[in-house]
Amino acid sequence: MNGFLLARHGDPILMALGLAAGVATWLGGSLALRYADKIHLVLGFSAGAVIGVALLDLLPEAVALGGPSRGVAETTAIVAAGFVAYLVVDRLFLLRAGGGVGHRGHFGAGSLTAHSLLDGLGIGLGFQVSPSVGAILAVAVLAHDLADGMNTVNLSLRGSGDRRIARRWLIADSVAPMIGIAVSRLVVVSPDRLAAIIAAFTGFFLYIGASELLPDSHHRHPRAWTTVATVLGVAMIGVIVHLVSPGGPR
Repeated sequence: MNGFLLARHGDPILMALGLAAGVATWLGGSLALRYADKIHLVLGFSAGAVIGVALLDLLPEAVALGGPSRGVAETTAIVAAGFVAYLVVDRLFLLRAGGGVGHRGHFGAGSLTAHSLLDGLGIGLGFQVSPSVGAILAVAVLAHDLADGMNTVNLSLRGSGDRRIARRWLIADSVAPMIGIAVSRLVVVSPDRLAAIIAAFTGFFLYIGASELLPDSHHRHPRAWTTVATVLGVAMIGVIVHLVSPGGPR
């Protein structure tokens, strides 16, 4: 209860953090739109960033939150279920569309936007626990929001090829953290339930990165630099996670 009261009194700070997350997301997406002519490199980088977020950020967070009551095996089972669920829905859309991939622009970008909403929700819920927990989560979210914006635009462009649609998804993704923070003022989600949601999104992101972005980046331009871009994407997320983690450099 004390943490909740602290969070209520700190609402202006929370909304400022949500605005900062939105700005960082917008900047990342704007960069992706500006350099769309280098799409194979941008897609390769995004593939690495999405996979890096899944394995180095979301999965450890899901295990840490759900470990005490659920255990690692059950958490990873939810990750697998998320992967399979995304696979099944994606393939059903493919069959319905006669093999076209236009739906992936909306499906992938929508998943990343929902993830940004969860980021905002996580920040707000973190402040309900304590200001220090909320601050750590906020730094982590801000650190990878640039990549989130890039990934949202790239997925939208990959599926639709329409810059206007990509820009609309970027706006939605930029606003999502503020909506998540606002929702956190109204609800209380248990760490166990939040862990299950994060684990499912880990599976979603693994599918998006490994089954969509990674093959497409190489197919468009099978060169060593595309692979280097993917490795750099994973490495960037790894460095960010290390720097913002409680045990990282101070």
